[in-house]
Amino acid sequence: MGTLFLVVFVDLLGFGIVLPLLPRYADLFQAPEWQIGLLMASFSAMQFVFAPLWGRLSDKYGRRRLIVLGLIGSMASYVLFALSWSYAMLLISRLLAGVFAATIGTAQAYIADTTGRADRGKQMALIGAAFGIGFTFGPAIGAYSYQWFGLAGPGWVASGFSGLALLLALTRLKEPEKRIVGAGPSRSMGGLEVVRKIPGIRLILLLQFVAVFCFANFEGTLALVTKRAWGRDIKDNGLIFTYVGFCLLIAQGLVVRRLMPRVGERNLARIGCLLLGAGLVGIAFASGTLSWILFVLAAAVFGFAMISPSLASLISLHTPPDRQGAVLGLSQSAQSLARIFGPYVGMSLLAVSWATPYWVGTVLMVGAAAAAMLLRPAASASR
Repeated sequence: MGTLFLVVFVDLLGFGIVLPLLPRYADLFQAPEWQIGLLMASFSAMQFVFAPLWGRLSDKYGRRRLIVLGLIGSMASYVLFALSWSYAMLLISRLLAGVFAATIGTAQAYIADTTGRADRGKQMALIGAAFGIGFTFGPAIGAYSYQWFGLAGPGWVASGFSGLALLLALTRLKEPEKRIVGAGPSRSMGGLEVVRKIPGIRLILLLQFVAVFCFANFEGTLALVTKRAWGRDIKDNGLIFTYVGFCLLIAQGLVVRRLMPRVGERNLARIGCLLLGAGLVGIAFASGTLSWILFVLAAAVFGFAMISPSLASLISLHTPPDRQGAVLGLSQSAQSLARIFGPYVGMSLLAVSWATPYWVGTVLMVGAAAAAMLLRPAASASR
């Protein structure tokens, strides 16, 4: 688990370096808002297509091999990002990154392979904690590498971190021991068939889609809101994203991991939906006052941090052991679809007013909180 955490953290550090800069870089190339939305959605479009494939391949060929392959592709995409001199090259670099974005879903399947039911949600929060640390330091590293080395600096630094993660995976990450699964229908079921046969998974996937859509809407528009509505420069923007990552780290690394065994996945997901909705409506009222901005950003991030590992754990617990990769791959695909539409719709709504994306997100999260009351307890599909 320690090695897996390090691999995911170092890889996501590169992700955190690049993501907050994408709207600004596209702006430098004079891309209109719809092209900025397309750029933000391109990574997830490819992940939507390829995540189920990586999940099935990891079930068949092993988790470690797929993580290594994903890291090689990630490193190559950041090199292309560093070499980009046009919007088209930026877009190609993000498409390539999305194709090889096998790390997260495979890491979740790795956790499912190596943990019992009682610790599943707690360990799933490790992925969020790794993302939080990466997103805490990544934006600041990106901002300073931009200042020190120019436009190409963040891409080269991100590529270096992915290379370090690749080295860790090659030298220290072990393939989890294969489970011996007894005879039963789960042997013949693919990911989609599991979802059809276990109705509880469908609601979880729907809630994941809505929550990630709203959070991607928030992430995708925040960089321009900090510039246009709050008057913050590129350094301040990096620090605000660093604060978002720090909140995610504290939430999933400390708070959620302690609350999960006591409160349970279903209740934590319900609380998270309400908190994310409250944070989004708070952002819609934000006028640039720093203390208020920090408060409502924390509320939104803490809400999402409660939802994400809770629903991932519930999906894993509903899923037969020999189909963890396939079903968690479908879960990543559903979330990727949300990340496609979230930034794109957010950018379109931003043309109406800067607060409109957050009002729409609030309404959706209120509906998600109501739907979360229908979540069922996990069956005994997975140990």
